Amino acid sequence: MTLSLNSKFPPVQSTRLRRLRATPALRSMVCENVLLPSDFIWPVFVMDGTNAEEPITSMPGVMRRTVDRIGAAAKDAYALGIPAICVFPHTNMQNRTKDCALAWSPENVANRAIRAIKDAVPDMVVMTDIALDPYNINGHDGFVENGEIVNDRTVEALVKMALTQVECGADILGPSDMMDGRIGAIRSALESHAHPNVIILSYTAKYASAFYGPFRDAVGASTALTGDKKTYQMDPANSEEAMRLVARDLNEGADMIMVKPGMPYLDIVRRVKTEFSVPTFAYQVSGEYAMIVAAAQNGWLDHDSVMMESLLAFKRAGADGILTYFAPAAAKLLNS
Repeated sequence: MTLSLNSKFPPVQSTRLRRLRATPALRSMVCENVLLPSDFIWPVFVMDGTNAEEPITSMPGVMRRTVDRIGAAAKDAYALGIPAICVFPHTNMQNRTKDCALAWSPENVANRAIRAIKDAVPDMVVMTDIALDPYNINGHDGFVENGEIVNDRTVEALVKMALTQVECGADILGPSDMMDGRIGAIRSALESHAHPNVIILSYTAKYASAFYGPFRDAVGASTALTGDKKTYQMDPANSEEAMRLVARDLNEGADMIMVKPGMPYLDIVRRVKTEFSVPTFAYQVSGEYAMIVAAAQNGWLDHDSVMMESLLAFKRAGADGILTYFAPAAAKLLNS
């Protein structure tokens, strides 16, 4: 009687994926994505006043700082390995106007903060926000005429904002307004005013999201906003539209692409990176930050573990960089 090979020997389990998870060293060897402090852009909020910091209630751990304190914060961030800061202004209601003229003043709080950061840390990359909402009495990213957010007049104002920010020292411009044609207009103005090397990180796929609530508290826009932003920010149901916007903005002169919000739109991050192979960023927005922190404060989640897992998810999805309020805390953990 002849025994078959199968009856003589037990079946071979050739694929055991757990082998490569057995020890920290092995897991490190086969790790597909690595998070570094250099992946972060740190969004900061600046306000008028002197030698003051002000907590933002809906974003525990995040502060508004006066311009004279922003340089020290930039030094601390740079020492942690964070290469870039994005400046957002808090503007009091009494300084907001219908014509938004403060938006392109060299002496507005954001432009003074740009200069302060560059004075404190010349090598720190400074990114700005280009939109009218911090200066608009209506709280919208564009001019409001007869109840409509008008496009072309707004683009003219955004160009003035962009040129002023560059003259104050900005390295990266972040148009977040979602007006049509603003990337081409800003790029053309930069070229014609001898600023050909300034980078545009376009908020290309910016959705009309409910996750922005705490941010609007941070910049003082919560009480200013009338209506919603659905006529210019994207419908959360759409992804093909996002790809058309990416193609358009790249054609108009954008250097890098932003997806906002972050974690609820990781599919968009992946599609942008796969279909266009361009530098792709994601914004872990205020609502995402606030949810994690609030859950941790209630003892429902481990703060540091969830923070790091959420940030790593952006890298896995294809993001080259992340705007996150967690940047200093995450950098400290990575450095340790």
